[in-house]
Amino acid sequence: MINTHDILETINMIDNENLDVRTITMGISLLDCIDSDIQKAATKVYDKICGYAENLVQTGEDISREYGIPIVNKRIAVTPIAMLAGANPAASPVHFAKALDRAAKTVGVNFIGGYSALVHKGFAPGDYALIESIPEALSETEFVCSSVNIGSTKAGINMDAVKKMGHIVKETALRTADRDCIGAAKLVVFCNAPEDNPFMAGAFHGAGEPDCVINVGVSGPGVVRAAIAKAKDTDDITAIADIIKKTAFKITRMGQLVAQEASRRLCVPFGIVDLSLAPTPAIGDSVADILEGMGLEQCGAHGTTAALALLNDAVKKGGVMASSHVGGLSGAFIPVSEDQGMIAAAKSGALSITKLEAMTAVCSVGLDMIVVPGDITPEIISGIIADEAAIGMVNSKTTAVRLIPAIGKKVGDELNFGGLLGSGPVMDVNMKSPSVFVNRGGRIPAPLQSLKN
Repeated sequence: MINTHDILETINMIDNENLDVRTITMGISLLDCIDSDIQKAATKVYDKICGYAENLVQTGEDISREYGIPIVNKRIAVTPIAMLAGANPAASPVHFAKALDRAAKTVGVNFIGGYSALVHKGFAPGDYALIESIPEALSETEFVCSSVNIGSTKAGINMDAVKKMGHIVKETALRTADRDCIGAAKLVVFCNAPEDNPFMAGAFHGAGEPDCVINVGVSGPGVVRAAIAKAKDTDDITAIADIIKKTAFKITRMGQLVAQEASRRLCVPFGIVDLSLAPTPAIGDSVADILEGMGLEQCGAHGTTAALALLNDAVKKGGVMASSHVGGLSGAFIPVSEDQGMIAAAKSGALSITKLEAMTAVCSVGLDMIVVPGDITPEIISGIIADEAAIGMVNSKTTAVRLIPAIGKKVGDELNFGGLLGSGPVMDVNMKSPSVFVNRGGRIPAPLQSLKN
């Protein structure tokens, strides 16, 4: 039963601890929009998105107002566009990017994801053309987000795609250098990409998903931080884990309510709730603050990886009991530029890319929103992608890389993206070249643990 204490506690979470629903994301299948005439296909894409998502933003605002729950973003994820581009691989897929951008503007969403390709085992017709077009597409659109899956536990790692993506990330940053290299902030390279992720920039609507679906991403780093702050110094680690589990349960119940209500009002099936703790640049809404609340002097100190592992596990255990369907990424995010505590740790030198890589072995994503020197080579970017993909492949988990080469800037300078993307210092990178390794190409074979049948 709900009692007065529970109601007042939730109000306090919303008013003082930055509790919100980070996103309502509508997934839309575009498989029925495939056409050998790319202009006709792009028109079908625009029309279908506008038809299905016409009331998405208003519904989110209505739910937010009626229940008093902040719903920060309303977004759309679509079928990987490379699947549509395959019908006419000689034509530029940028036609689709512009159609997606127009649709996003028409329906009023924050971002639209799915300018994507799944190439973990090789390139199909349309994949290579789409990947080649990413820099142009992201430089000429405002709301489009892009992702490429280059590896999986089942398939191994496509090193030809890894090599290619190093060049694409650098070129995307170059094309948007006049806008703080914002294009690279909307591009993510995955291993084991989930098909139902509601968070950007990696959201796409998988081929196994229904025609249309509602997925919700909740967020509450500030709530977890506040709960831990109330713990006694004498409480042991098990007690801290229990506090996080109980708090995650409460956060997820709110996400479940919003997801079911949005599903009912839009007459669209409810898909999943993503349990991820997604920080913002706001003070007090930081995953780093949670780790420091457990007893670390600063995020990045020895013990950070262990504390993050505890946090990630406790969030899953608490949240999974609060929702009928859990999916997406579901864990703790560590995007440097979007987390005030991470930014401070990076500036002080306590947090390095090497330490972040270790942390990605136990958190829900990977090297996220990290600003690197503008003179970084494509081969080094590819090497970082390969390292991160290997962690995901071997551990059967999602990992990702979202690096922003800061064109014309060096270590210690800063990029400012604004909004939820925040700002970040240029972090030091090992400049020893992996070019011979990267240029070998081919595929890293799937690990033995992939053979589960």
